[in-house]
Amino acid sequence: MSIGFLRQALNALQQQSRSRTSHRVNQWFKWLSPGLSVKRWLLISVGGVFLASLGLAIWVKLTPIFWLLELLRGFLGVITNILPNYISGPLVLLGGLLLLLWGQTRTVGSITQAFQKEGEAELIDVLLAHRRLYRGPKIVVIGGGTGLSTLLRGLKTYSANISAIVTVADDGGSSGRLRQEFGVLPPGDIRNCLAALADEEKLLTELFQYRFRAGDGLTGHSFGNLFLTAMSDITGDLERAVAASSKVLAVRGQVLPATLSDVRLWAELADGRRIDGESSIPKAGGKIVKIGCTPANPPALPAAIKAIKDADYIIIGPGSLYTSLIPNLLVPEIANAIAQTKAPRIYVCNIMTQPGETEGYTVADHIRAIDAACGQRRLFDAVLVHKKSPSPQSLIRYAQQNSHPVFLDREDISLLGRRIVLANVLYEDETGVVRHNPQKLAKVLLRWYSGTHHGK
Repeated sequence: MSIGFLRQALNALQQQSRSRTSHRVNQWFKWLSPGLSVKRWLLISVGGVFLASLGLAIWVKLTPIFWLLELLRGFLGVITNILPNYISGPLVLLGGLLLLLWGQTRTVGSITQAFQKEGEAELIDVLLAHRRLYRGPKIVVIGGGTGLSTLLRGLKTYSANISAIVTVADDGGSSGRLRQEFGVLPPGDIRNCLAALADEEKLLTELFQYRFRAGDGLTGHSFGNLFLTAMSDITGDLERAVAASSKVLAVRGQVLPATLSDVRLWAELADGRRIDGESSIPKAGGKIVKIGCTPANPPALPAAIKAIKDADYIIIGPGSLYTSLIPNLLVPEIANAIAQTKAPRIYVCNIMTQPGETEGYTVADHIRAIDAACGQRRLFDAVLVHKKSPSPQSLIRYAQQNSHPVFLDREDISLLGRRIVLANVLYEDETGVVRHNPQKLAKVLLRWYSGTHHGK
């Protein structure tokens, strides 16, 4: 083994050691960041120990102040006789600072060891992220289906002050069966949103989304739907069930049903047919000219109205136009609250048309449908549209299902008084399925919000 190799190995070890030391020093200094409320409480604790000791000594008549002053005078006298003040002073100051630093680092180290889980980020980084998220804007997102949960996955990295207002008109699949058999409000869209906002361990979220593949009566049901159904029965209603589930999943923000009424959708088609039921509307294969619900004008959940009134930013969509977005707006109090707010409002348009709902629709057609459902009121200021066309593979796949990219008709949108926000927010998987990219979509939406917020 050569001397040169040993030197290289020694240098590598020294560099690694210096790197680790530098990292630890940086982590310790992060604890001095303003706003964490750590330094003040440690200092207050030290002061409390000192005062408690002093009070106890005074109580038993040990005259602690006199003896402390005498001890200090004698100690300083000895030091100044041995060393001049320009040497002893800095030495005593340095010693005090070193003791303080040692005590603080040991305290912080003990806290970190107690609360930091294996494999997680440094505790200080978690605290800094927590502070940043809870100082984020109050965002209200309105919709349902996979589009809403996709958006929430991206937004939760920017703010923990998120309120997702979700439709409860679903009557198909697992939700529909539970609705029919147990008389509960459909939990499916709410479950997806809870899972999207969850900040708990991945295993627990996967459990909530787990769907049974066998079992008499269980096939097709998801564990989360069954859990929410049981919690609704235990707590008395879906609102309390969602709140309890949010604690289990450590949800960032809140998920709120638009209404607690048993809402059933209906649609009138251009050929005169009336279709009842959310799951039946897309299957009817006609052009929708009017949509409504039974009972008409259902009351809104008070917490949803409060969230809209307190919001800094309101986002509508993405999601199925007639069966995920508009059902929320058929609750008059929700539409009124959105219309009256001064917060910036934006609509996220779908990338592709949806067979049975929006075949042949342009972006302006989507906007007109929302305006018509809300009595021709303008509920949003801008519309976000994907900029580039999907890949040829995806276009072929969707064309076989009679689905095509939503056409951007700029002039018609301008006549409707909406601004256009163009951005590349597309995600395509290996099979050609087109979705919004959660991170890209959230980034564009927050950038637009920042521009409108600072432009006021």
